[in-house]
Amino acid sequence: MPAEFHVELTRRRLLSSGLWLGAGAGLAGLPLARALAAPQPLPWTNVTGLIDSYVAPRKLAGAVAAMGRGFDPAQIIARGTHALDNPVPIGADSLFRIYSMTKPITGMAAMILIDEGKLVLDQPIADLLPKFAKMQVQAVPDGSITELVPATRAITVRHLLTHTAGLGYSIIQTGPIKTAYERAGVVPGQVSRTQARGMPDVPTAPSLAEFADRLAELPLVYQPGTQWSYSVSLDLLGRVIELASGQSFEGFLQDRLFGPCGMDSTFFRVPASAAARLTDNYGVDKTGLVPLDPAGNSIYLDAPAFPFGGAGLVSSPRDYDRFLLMLLGKGVLGGKRVMSERAVTVGMSNLLPEGAATAGTMVDSAGFGAGGRVGLGNTSGQFGWGGAAGTVAMVDAARGVRASFYTQYMPSNAYPLHADFPKAVAADMIALAKGA
Repeated sequence: MPAEFHVELTRRRLLSSGLWLGAGAGLAGLPLARALAAPQPLPWTNVTGLIDSYVAPRKLAGAVAAMGRGFDPAQIIARGTHALDNPVPIGADSLFRIYSMTKPITGMAAMILIDEGKLVLDQPIADLLPKFAKMQVQAVPDGSITELVPATRAITVRHLLTHTAGLGYSIIQTGPIKTAYERAGVVPGQVSRTQARGMPDVPTAPSLAEFADRLAELPLVYQPGTQWSYSVSLDLLGRVIELASGQSFEGFLQDRLFGPCGMDSTFFRVPASAAARLTDNYGVDKTGLVPLDPAGNSIYLDAPAFPFGGAGLVSSPRDYDRFLLMLLGKGVLGGKRVMSERAVTVGMSNLLPEGAATAGTMVDSAGFGAGGRVGLGNTSGQFGWGGAAGTVAMVDAARGVRASFYTQYMPSNAYPLHADFPKAVAADMIALAKGA
């Protein structure tokens, strides 16, 4: 692969850009109730145009949008194929590496346990993981890892949910702390079976328990509760979920979310029976698309070191829409209750600790809930997040809309789709409302 691609991928590998929700501001005051009652199908002109603008010139091999109004089945807008050299049409059941769109799923799993009293939102995680009882913090963020000060407060479940625990991320941090994370194998994500130049060749911790133990030995980057900083906190939350539930993290997700939601195409490892539905992932450089993780030789056909609660899942547009539909239904899907209304409502609310700084981050001027960005003000009711390979999803409880977008390219900032997709959704809703 070209060197410039490796440099950028090294700097932002697995980085999952935050979903920009501000596009919904223009919807305020429009007659959306009548718009939502309009008969299906809708043209979704702007969304379709956005997809066509990338797939027709083969900037992307394929792309899918799943658009839902109220509790109607999602409309699927699909263009292109599973790969540049694979003629199989892409569609609602194609499989995509959703990376950090895993985080809201992990967050909502924790909300189930909080609602059941097995966890408490402001409970110190040291109650379950004693090694986190006396954490040390870098005196200067991303500075020395020997010049440390004691943590002034305990890391809580709330902090893990909202990226305010003070933990780091090897895709974010620089200097000695980044190197320490890599050497300790607390790099919870995967890209390809092939080692890319410029990327650390270090083994990931062999289990979720070992991951947590190794993480506890490293200094924090920030004092807990003081700064929003993208981190491995949702991966660590997977271990907390295991201990609180008495089940494996993967087993808990299957029993409490995937099974009840009918999400039978969401995996940490793609089984052989579903391998033909996996799409290729590409790197983007100045020459175009470069094969990065071909479906036939994908690392997602292998068992991961452990289930990565921050960036580990593969899913289909149809499956993830069912998760969004459950959230829109305040925990009910298909007439069956999956989560309590309280658990969903709290999980989609702003859970940031009071005083936590967000200026200049991916959640500047927004809130953050159970693993996803939360809209405030005119965007109140919106909840969602994006993934490192171009996927993005949101649910707008205030307007009864759910929208998600699926394609495969890295790094996610090679194209502005994380911002442009919500804008296209908002433009279509505004056009619909004005014409209602």
